[in-house]
Amino acid sequence: MEEPTATEIEIGTSGVTTMPPPSLTTGSPHQALVERLKDYGQEDVFALWDELSPEERDLLLRDIENLDLPRIDRITRCSLHSQGLPVAATEPVPENCVSTVEERTKEDRDKWWRMGLKAIYEGKLGVVLLSGGQGTRLGSSDPKGCYNIGLPSGKSLFQIQAERILCVQRLAAQAMSEAGSTRPVTIQWYIMTSPFTHEPTQKFFESRKYFGLEPEQVTFFQQGTLPCISKDGKFIMETPFSLAKAPDGNGGVYAALKSSRLLEDMASRGIKYVDCYGVDNVLVRVADPTFLGYFIDKGAASAAKVVRKAYPQEKVGVFVRRGKGGPLTVVEYTELDQSMASATNQQTGRLQFCWSNVCLHMFTLDFLNQVANGLEKDSVYHLAEKKIPSINGFTEGLKLEQFIFDCFPYAPSTALFEVLRDEEFAPVKNANGSNFDTPESARLLVLRLHTRWVIAAGGFLTHSVPLYATGVEVSPLCSYAGENLEAICRGRTFHAPCEISL
Repeated sequence: MEEPTATEIEIGTSGVTTMPPPSLTTGSPHQALVERLKDYGQEDVFALWDELSPEERDLLLRDIENLDLPRIDRITRCSLHSQGLPVAATEPVPENCVSTVEERTKEDRDKWWRMGLKAIYEGKLGVVLLSGGQGTRLGSSDPKGCYNIGLPSGKSLFQIQAERILCVQRLAAQAMSEAGSTRPVTIQWYIMTSPFTHEPTQKFFESRKYFGLEPEQVTFFQQGTLPCISKDGKFIMETPFSLAKAPDGNGGVYAALKSSRLLEDMASRGIKYVDCYGVDNVLVRVADPTFLGYFIDKGAASAAKVVRKAYPQEKVGVFVRRGKGGPLTVVEYTELDQSMASATNQQTGRLQFCWSNVCLHMFTLDFLNQVANGLEKDSVYHLAEKKIPSINGFTEGLKLEQFIFDCFPYAPSTALFEVLRDEEFAPVKNANGSNFDTPESARLLVLRLHTRWVIAAGGFLTHSVPLYATGVEVSPLCSYAGENLEAICRGRTFHAPCEISL
C-alpha cells in the first residue's frame, strides 16, 4: 500500500487528513504504535493528535490498540486486489443437486422427518441465528428480532422462533419415547448479535425468561467490526479520535464462531450439524427435522433451502455452478444478464437459473471449521460503496463485508432443497407501505398458511372481514408444520383473527 508523500496535506474526500505523522515529542502517541501504523500506511489516523484533549487521546489510542492491524491490512489488500479479477463461467445448477417439491414422495418425507428427530434427540443439531441487524427500515432502533409484526398473539420474531425450538424438542422426545427412549431434549441456540444489538437482545431474552427455553441452552455472541476505508485503503476517521467502523456482514458468523471458541463448544457437546438462518423470516422452520434428515441422508457438507424465482427479472440472488464441475455458489441478480435470467431448461420448463437463496442453511460442524479457516486465510471481503460518517460529514467510502453464502465455494458438496414460498419464506425487511417484504405481507402469509392448516385439520372459520385479509395464527407450541392439530381443531369454529394455542 503506497504511503502519502509529505506534500499531501489537504483533507480528501475520504475524511482522512493526509499529512505527515505528528512528531514524537512530549504528548505524542507511543512511538511503537506510530511505527506500527506506518508499517501499514495508516499513520494519518494521528494527523489531528495535537488538537485532541487528553481524554480524546486516550480514546484514540484505545481504538487503535484494539485493532488487529496485520489482519485488517491483509483483508484490505486482498479485498481491493480481488476486484475485477476474472471468475469462472456461470452455469446452471445440475438437476441432481436439487430435491424439488414435486419429486419428493411421502416415504421420503417421513423417512427424513424420523432421521431428523432422531439426530435432534441425540443432541447432534445446533442452531445459529443471524441477528446482528436493527429494525431501522421498520422504523425501530431495537434488534430486528424484537419486532412484533402484528399477529393476533403479538409475539416477537424471537418468541416465535424460540417456541418453534420448544416444539421440535417436544416432537423429538415424543418420537423417541415411542421407541422406548425417555429423556429431555435440548437444542443449543447460538445467537449472533452486533455491537448495536448485543445488550438489548440479551435483556429482551432475560426479561421474558428466555420464552420457556433454559438460559443455559442460549448463547449470545457478537459478530466482528472492521474499519471503513477509502478507495485507496486508508482508514476513515469518524471523529478526530475514533475510526469509522461497521459490522463485517452476516458472513462474519464464521470468524465470530471461531474467535468465540463456539465451534469448540459445539464439538464438546456432540453437535455434528448446524442449522443457520436469518432472523427476519417469520415462517422459518427452525431446526427443521425434514431438512436435517435430508441433509444427513445426502451426506453433503452443506445444504440450502431454495425457492423458485417468481419471474425472470426478480431481484434475488440465485445458486449457480462456477465453471464445469465447479462448486455451487450464489450470485446476485446483477451478475445475470437478461438472456441468462430468462433462459429456460427445455426438459423441465423451469428457468435455468431459478433457485433463489433465502438464507436457510445446514452445515456439518467439520465444514464450518473448514470454512472459518479458509475464509480467514483467503481474506477476501465484498466491498460495499456507502456514505460513511467522517470528520467532514458523510463521505464516499467502502465497508468490508462477508456474506453467509461465501462458504459455498469451499464445500466439496452442496445439496439444495426446494421449499414453497408461502410455507417457509415470509421476510420482514421494509416498513408497511413498501411494495414487498413488509410486516403486513409477512403477517398475511402466516395467517393464510395457518388457516389452511386449521381447515385441513377439520376446523371452521368465521370472519367479519374478507378472508384474504385475515386468518388464524397457530401457536408454534401447538404445531410445528401443521401436524397434530386434529385434536384441537376438528369440529371447532374459530373467529378470525385469533391465535390458537394450547
